[in-house]
Amino acid sequence: MFYRPADGHGLPHSPFSAIVSPRPIAWVSTRASLGDNLAPYSFFNATGYHPPQVMFAGDYRDSIRNAEESGVFAVNIVEESALHAMNQTSARFPRGTDEFAAVGVPKAECETIDCPRVAGAPATLECRVAQVLKLLGEDYMVLGEVTGIHLRDDCLVDGRFDVTRFHPAARLGYHDYTFVRDLTELKRPR
Repeated sequence: MFYRPADGHGLPHSPFSAIVSPRPIAWVSTRASLGDNLAPYSFFNATGYHPPQVMFAGDYRDSIRNAEESGVFAVNIVEESALHAMNQTSARFPRGTDEFAAVGVPKAECETIDCPRVAGAPATLECRVAQVLKLLGEDYMVLGEVTGIHLRDDCLVDGRFDVTRFHPAARLGYHDYTFVRDLTELKRPR
């Protein structure tokens, strides 16, 4: 099968998100004039190493609006045991609703920015907004510089952040998710 996205695919569901998978999930927390917000984004990734930088993208809703207004956001890593709470925060709550409280997710304060974070997350990246870009269509992309990193102590093993300790969630296509359970170490050739 071949199709041009502009012409449609004729399938019951778009295959695009299933093709580009698995995708890590940014559980983005923000604070703005109307209060705290927590929402998942599967269009998320690291974009730079020196300094560390990340991006997340989606339509112009609370998270992107709040990040643009406040200049900061936090990315909380979603572990397998938090999948259902993460999914609940994807609901379209009225603007100004504190999703932490609405869903019962414990909240803590960030260290380098004025922003909430998910208490007990395996890792949280505290970020300053570097740029908000309007993409084609309805989407926006937020680029951020990581200014602080929280690592849960039980996820550190022999000086390494060990994802097998918490099984990070990743988004596949449609309504499907997967979890990191198996690792293969492969060193780059010199």
